Amino acid sequence: MTTPNTNKQNTDNRLIVQQALAELVGTGDVDALAKVLSDDFVHHRPDATSRTKTEWLDAVRASPLADMRVDILHLLADGDHVVMHARRRHPGTGAEITGVDIWRFDDGLIAEAWEILEPAAEAAAHLVWWEPAAR
Repeated sequence: MTTPNTNKQNTDNRLIVQQALAELVGTGDVDALAKVLSDDFVHHRPDATSRTKTEWLDAVRASPLADMRVDILHLLADGDHVVMHARRRHPGTGAEITGVDIWRFDDGLIAEAWEILEPAAEAAAHLVWWEPAAR
């Protein structure tokens, strides 16, 4: 059973993520994201070379944000976690990526983030592990 405080926290956390991403993608302003990250923020991704707040923000600055379109398909909040399923498109290259991001909040700031990305063009090839082995 959710309480009014839990519902407010869910809404607040979801709005923080939504507003920071809208500003980041809309203006390219990485500081919009920086101000909602805790100082001891940790980024988790299987292939990530950036784990700290500074490293991750540097990686975001180096990404092709100009003209990127982000379509949020799902944005869910539960307690101190917000989960986003989105499609990211870069009109200049035609590249499309589907991603799932999970953010954990602590004291009103994002303390950790997990990110799983998959190029849409490769999705079918990644499903082969589901297929039964040839006999």
